[in-house]
Amino acid sequence: MALIVASLVILSISFSEAESGPLSSIQRGVSAVLTPVQEGASRALKPARDLVNWFDETFDARGENDGLREEVQALREQLADAQKAEGENVEFRKLLGLRSAEATIDAYKRVTGRVIARSPTVWYSTVTVDVGSGEGVEVNDPVVNGDGLVGRITETTRGSAQLTLITDHRSAVSAKLLPDGPDGVVEPEAGDPEDLLLDFIADDEEVEEGQMLVTAGWSNGRISSAYPYGLEIGRVSETGAGEQENFQQVHVEPFADMRDLEFVQVLTGGPKRPGVPE
Repeated sequence: MALIVASLVILSISFSEAESGPLSSIQRGVSAVLTPVQEGASRALKPARDLVNWFDETFDARGENDGLREEVQALREQLADAQKAEGENVEFRKLLGLRSAEATIDAYKRVTGRVIARSPTVWYSTVTVDVGSGEGVEVNDPVVNGDGLVGRITETTRGSAQLTLITDHRSAVSAKLLPDGPDGVVEPEAGDPEDLLLDFIADDEEVEEGQMLVTAGWSNGRISSAYPYGLEIGRVSETGAGEQENFQQVHVEPFADMRDLEFVQVLTGGPKRPGVPE
């Protein structure tokens, strides 16, 4: 109680005292001594505060980037679905029932696997995943990730499988330009996993940068494409005159980043494709 009374007295004196009074002189002296110390402490702690703020801002930005990436992926899938439907309507008008509903991607079972090994070559041609025949994975099953087509299964064991990427020099994917563009064959650009080539597109076909490509999924009843119709491959990044006469050279940027694969989905158990070994 005595301390409280003393504190009130000192406060009263402080408020009522002139600036030249003894208590004010003491306050100024203490302030003169402590101010450099406070400033030094503030400067010393500034890097720590800045680091904390940087972490906060980085995590906030990373969360925003992840959210934006998911939104872009969802919008791209919606656009691809709309353009595929538009292209299918054109085709169906030409020949009703050209593609059976059973051939859609929904007819497949998705088996999720993690990449556990990569080929050491500059072509990033094969990876090994931790799912195999024990999970129903079979040779020639298509493989995708959250961004698009990755490749197909070429070898299996009970607990693992080898995945050959679409950037492998032996790979070839029949593809269709959306919404109702021509069909061609997507092949890798040697040594560059970020660039594919769309071959066999005639000079008189109109191809624009930004057009999306999906797997063509064709079949003549005896032989079939290695992939079902509608898997997203990438978008046209550049067009120009081709090395072969009467054909264009069309560069394609794949949606999937082959250098940064971690999880993939194997599409297995789908409808039989004539001519594709099982």
